[in-house]
Amino acid sequence: MMRLAVVVPVLNEGDAIESTLARMQALRARGTRVVVVDGGSDDATVALAKPLADRVLQSSRGRAQQMNDGAQTAIESGADVLLFLHADSALPDAADGLIETALRTSGGVWGRFDVRIDAEAPMLKVVSAMMNWRSRLTGICTGDQAIFVTRRAFEQLARFAPIALMEDIEFSKRARRISWPAAIGARVRTSGRRWQRHGVWRTIVLMWSFRLAYFLGADPRRLAQRYRDAR
Repeated sequence: MMRLAVVVPVLNEGDAIESTLARMQALRARGTRVVVVDGGSDDATVALAKPLADRVLQSSRGRAQQMNDGAQTAIESGADVLLFLHADSALPDAADGLIETALRTSGGVWGRFDVRIDAEAPMLKVVSAMMNWRSRLTGICTGDQAIFVTRRAFEQLARFAPIALMEDIEFSKRARRISWPAAIGARVRTSGRRWQRHGVWRTIVLMWSFRLAYFLGADPRRLAQRYRDAR
């Protein structure tokens, strides 16, 4: 039987973390462990997470480092499959069974879900569809799609690279050398807050420009600073 752990990196997610974790209580009841990794929040994130998670850890700030720390704790507790979930996202109800089936039938060692951006803007439905289509075509997955991986493969890949941005893209590029990602059609729902806050078209252009710059060799630290400035 698969032993699944969900790792949730957080930083000042007091507005979202409680509802995110509440939706995972059925998974916990079936044996999934939930590990929340805080990167130095100065709001109520940690207090809200503690009653709804198996572990709440403190880590240095940076999503890659937080996910690696959470994965290590999950592995030490016996997890053999790891799933990395953003704090403003919601898994399908039967995520555990879907992952187990996908890994078994695909013969692969990692994968992701399709994604749906929760927002009223019709264009975001197109953005979601394009993200899912692009991922199927390229084998590159983003954190919004809830990447999952076997413990053995995660350790073989030496975990997430300690970079400030694009850690999901970098991980995907290495992981697809081992196997093509299993693509689960059931959708992870992710908040459209950043799209609505900054404007749909502006965010599309911004994210694609960062991705292009990364593929052309830009330093992830500089991209991360540009991203923070843009926000």
